[in-house]
Amino acid sequence: MAGASKNSRTTVATQKFICPDCQGEIVMKTMFENGRLRNVAQCTKCNRTERRPKDFK
Repeated sequence: MAGASKNSRTTVATQKFICPDCQGEIVMKTMFENGRLRNVAQCTKCNRTERRPKDFK
C-alpha cells in the first residue's frame, strides 16, 4: 500500500502576530544568554520582548 507520507499531507500555515500597542509585527528571535539558547518574541516597532507572542495581550 503506497500512501503519501505524513509530511506531504500537512499544510504549511504561517501566522502573523500583531502587537496590540503599536500594531507592529511580532517576530520570533533566538538569543544566546547565560549559556542557553532562548526563543523570544519581539515587536519590530516598539522593541517590546516577551517569551511568546501570546503574552503580548
